[in-house]
Amino acid sequence: MHSNLSSSKVNEHLKELELLAQTAGANVLHYFVQKLSKINPSYFIGPGKAKQIIEQAKSLNVSLIIFDDELSPAQIKNFSNLSEEVKVIDRSSLILEIFSQHAKTKEAKTQVELAQLEYLLPRLTRAWTHLERQMGGIGTRAGAGETQIEVDRRLVRTRISSLKKELIKIDQERETQRKKRKNKYKVALAGYTNAGKSTLMKSLSGSKIHIQDQLFATLDTTIRSVSLDKIHKILLSDTVGFIRKLPHHLVASFRSTLKEVVESNLILIVLDASSDYILDHYETIVEVLKDIGANNQTVIVLNKIDKITSKSKFTFLKNTFPDGIFISALDQLRIESLINSIIDKMDKDYKTIEIKLPYEKPKEIAFSQQGVDIIKRDYNNDYVYLKIRGPSERIDQIQLMLNK
Repeated sequence: MHSNLSSSKVNEHLKELELLAQTAGANVLHYFVQKLSKINPSYFIGPGKAKQIIEQAKSLNVSLIIFDDELSPAQIKNFSNLSEEVKVIDRSSLILEIFSQHAKTKEAKTQVELAQLEYLLPRLTRAWTHLERQMGGIGTRAGAGETQIEVDRRLVRTRISSLKKELIKIDQERETQRKKRKNKYKVALAGYTNAGKSTLMKSLSGSKIHIQDQLFATLDTTIRSVSLDKIHKILLSDTVGFIRKLPHHLVASFRSTLKEVVESNLILIVLDASSDYILDHYETIVEVLKDIGANNQTVIVLNKIDKITSKSKFTFLKNTFPDGIFISALDQLRIESLINSIIDKMDKDYKTIEIKLPYEKPKEIAFSQQGVDIIKRDYNNDYVYLKIRGPSERIDQIQLMLNK
């Protein structure tokens, strides 16, 4: 740990790391904390501590050691030199493994594989240096080991290149779908993993969605059309959960999935109100949103209020998030207040107009009814009367066409 981190922060980070390890299928036996004023370039921690941890792992029959911080390729190599039977990985590698286990669709699998290979590439280049020693004896061509490194690098680079092309194709298909949804009001759910986004999605849309009390249960974007009332319709999307120190390769490869968040009209930031680490979770979400370029308007949703028992915790949350909406998606508690809040935001973005169009203007009649909600339509003797409501931008386009 860095010396500027408090012990409660360190415990929180280690608890989260333990949860990640369990999600990946590991059984956690022990953890170590060392105060560092600076990172050791060889092992991240001090060499004495590194050897001690490896020895203890061997005595406990532990096969895996996980660091909460990212290790350099050299540090991973140095640990593999200390022991072959104990594997040492870092947090990024662990998260990539979880994503790999949870990827079900072609898109998710492609995104995860790309992130894994980009993470692996610098680590792979050094992993082969032992071959230089093995193959550098008398009678062998100098640099044969280096050739092996180059072969592996090239294979990985070729695969990375083909995955990137694949993702461009997937992104273009998504872009076509997005264009079709251009005039719809889009609401995206963003939140720390396991904050209850999928439960909220189910609660608002009434659809059957796979829900698991597990980190990163959702990797793919789910989009549902939801009628909030007779005239307010939204497209609601739920995508991958966020987490502290999300590997940057992963954020980069999931950009096409996260575009649903970037291109929405409104983002619902879903927080687990019962978590002791809610402020850190909120900071992480804001950071990731900034990183992907999402500066849309937001509503803070404090979920899981059914799990809060202390009045002081409620008071603290009310003071910290004065505009937050407190709900329980699981128990359908106060969902109405969230719906009303979304409607208020929509109404600020929407306009309602009344128009009369003569029958000899069929193009204008058709154009005026696209991408809007038709509140009323009357066919009179000489004209069609329309009362329409839609995004300000769309209503302005219609008015501009009618004024020509």
